[in-house]
Amino acid sequence: MKKMIRLVNLTAICLISLFATAQNPQDVILNVAGEEVTLEDFESIFSKNNRDTVITKESLDEYMELFINFKLKVAEARSMGMDTVPSFVTELDGYRRQLARPYLTDDAMLDHLVEEAYNRKTEEVRASHILINCTPTATPEDTLKAWNKINALRDEILGGADFSTVARQHSQDPSAKDNGGDLGYFSVFQMVYPFEEAAYTTPVGQISRPCRSRYGYHIVKVSDRRPALGEIRAAHIMVRAKDKNDAKAVENAEKKIRDIYEQLKSGSRFEDLALKYSEDASTARNGGELPWFGTGKMVESFEREAFALKNDGEYSEPFETEYGWHIVKRLEYRPVPDFKAVQKEIKNRVRRDSRSEKTEQSFIIKMKKEYNFSLNEKSLKPLKAAVDTNMFNGVIDIKAKRLSKSMMMLDGQSYPVQSFYDYLMKHGPRKKGKSPEEVYDMLLDEFVNKTIMDYEDSKLESKYRDFRLLMNEYRDGILLFELTDQKVWSRAVKDTTGLEAFYENNKTMFMWDARVDAVIYSCKDEKTATTVAGMIAKGKTNEQILEKINKDSQLNLDIEEGVYSKEDHPALARISWQKGISKPIAVDQQFVIVNIREVMDPAPKKLDEARGLVTAEYQNYLESEWIKELRNKYAYTVNKEVLYSLVK
Repeated sequence: MKKMIRLVNLTAICLISLFATAQNPQDVILNVAGEEVTLEDFESIFSKNNRDTVITKESLDEYMELFINFKLKVAEARSMGMDTVPSFVTELDGYRRQLARPYLTDDAMLDHLVEEAYNRKTEEVRASHILINCTPTATPEDTLKAWNKINALRDEILGGADFSTVARQHSQDPSAKDNGGDLGYFSVFQMVYPFEEAAYTTPVGQISRPCRSRYGYHIVKVSDRRPALGEIRAAHIMVRAKDKNDAKAVENAEKKIRDIYEQLKSGSRFEDLALKYSEDASTARNGGELPWFGTGKMVESFEREAFALKNDGEYSEPFETEYGWHIVKRLEYRPVPDFKAVQKEIKNRVRRDSRSEKTEQSFIIKMKKEYNFSLNEKSLKPLKAAVDTNMFNGVIDIKAKRLSKSMMMLDGQSYPVQSFYDYLMKHGPRKKGKSPEEVYDMLLDEFVNKTIMDYEDSKLESKYRDFRLLMNEYRDGILLFELTDQKVWSRAVKDTTGLEAFYENNKTMFMWDARVDAVIYSCKDEKTATTVAGMIAKGKTNEQILEKINKDSQLNLDIEEGVYSKEDHPALARISWQKGISKPIAVDQQFVIVNIREVMDPAPKKLDEARGLVTAEYQNYLESEWIKELRNKYAYTVNKEVLYSLVK
C-alpha cells in the first residue's frame, strides 16, 4: 500500500512538473512581424477582455484570430512610422505621466494622509490666527523679518496680551480688524495644509508655533473642537433692507419677513412664498433651495440656525445675518459618511492638495535607500564656492576639470558635477531675488530629487509588469485608432465612388421587406371605426372624414399615411395584406382600420435610404480586405501547445 501511495505521489509530482513547464509564463505564444508575445502577457490581455468566458480551445482560437489582426495593424502602423509622429508622442507622453503617478508615490504615506484627512473630516475646529505676510519668493532678509515679527507677537500673547487685540493691531489678514482673527469653525481641506496641520495638532486654548503657508507666517489659537455637523440641504426665504442706514427700511424688512412667517404658519407652501417674496434671486425661482452645505460654507449665524433644525421639513423663525433676514427650512440631512464611502474621493483630493508633497518626499527617501544613493559633497565644493551673483546672469566661473568629477552615485551609476552645473546654468538666472547660496542649496535638492524621480520613472516598464502592459495597451490603442481611421472609417465616408460601387455590387444586402402603401385610421371606439370605414368606401377624403368625426373632439380619430413594413404598426401584422379596407381591429384601447392602397414586393433600398447601413458594411469590407493584405505582408506564428495550456 505504501509503495502504491509513493507511486501515486511520484506521478502527481511529475505531472505537476510537466504542467508547470508547459505554462512557463515566459513561453512565447505568438510572434507577429518579429514582435514576441509571452504566455503571461497574452493571458493577462485575454482575461481582461473575457472575464466571463469559459476557456476552451475554441474560445482561445477565436480570440487569437482577433488578437493577430490587432497586432498586425499595430505592426503596420509602426512600419509607417506613426509611432514617431510628434502628435502621437505628445499624446502618449501625456497618458504615461498620468499612469506613472501612482507608481511614483509612497503608498503607505498616501494611505496615512487619506486616513488623517478622514479623521479630520469627522471633527471641526474653531481657531483664530495672526498672519504676517511673506511670499514664497521673499528674500532671505524679508523672510527673517517676517519670522522675527511673528515670533515677537507670539511671545507677547504668551506673556498675557489678548490674542484678538493683537490680531486687530498687527495681523496682515484684512479681516482681522473686524473679527480679531477668529475664523469660525472649519474642517479638512478648507484651509491651506500647513494652517490645517497647525490647527488640528494644537490643543484647545493653546497657541501654535509659527507655521508657514504660501501667504506667510501664521500663529494659530484653537478655541474649540466639536464633532463634525455633517451636511444639510436647505431652502431659505430672504428679505433685505433696501438701505441698511435707513431705519424705516430696516424696520420694513423685518416686518415683511415676519408677515411671511405668519403665512407659513397658516399653511402656505414654503416654495410658493420663496418664489413670490424671496430677494435671493439665485434661489427664489427654485423655491429657495440651496446646494448641500456643511461647516464653513455659509456665514456662521445661518449655519447655526440651519443645523439647529432637527427634522426634514422643519423651518426656523425669522433671523438676521449680515445679508438680511431669513427663514430657513431643512430639506435633508446627511452625517459624515463612513470611511469606505469617501475613501476614493479623499484620496483624489489628497493627490491634488499640497499635502501630496509628503508622499513624494517619502518616496524619494525610499528610492535613495533602494538605489544606494550617495552625494559627494567634496566634489561639489568648488562649484558651490564659484556660485555668486554672476550666476543670475548665466555665469559661473569654474575650471572644466572640476566638472568631470563624480558628484553622486545612484544604483551604481555615477553623475558628474557637470550635470548639476548645467542645471544651475539653466535655472539659476530665474531665481533672482534670493541669495546665490540659497539658490544653490534649493536647486541642488531639486536636481537630486528630479534625478531620482526620473531614474525611477525610466524603470517603470521593466520594474512593473502591470504598468508595461498598460502602456502597451495605450500605445497600441492610439496607433490602432489612427491607422484604422485612415484605412477604414474616414475612407468609407470620403470614398463616395468606392461606396457607390460597393452598393451596386451588393444591393441584395440592403433590401426592403414587403411593404404597403396605406392609410391607418385610429378610432376611439368600434362604432367610430365602422363610420369611418363607410366614409372611405363612399370616396370621402381624409380631410372630410376628420372634419366630421372630430367635430366635437380631436381625440375621436387620428389618421396617418405612408409606406409601412409589418413591424411599423401593430395592426399591420394582424390583417391580410391585400388592397382595400380592413375590418376594425382593437389595438391599445382604440379600434384601427387600414386602407391598403398598394402592396409592394421586397426591393433594394436606394443608397440614400440605406446610407448608414451601406457605410457600415463598406467599412467591414474595407477592414476584411485590409486584414487579408496584412496577413500576406507580415509573418506570424502561433504556438498552439502553449496557447492550449490555458484551457482549465
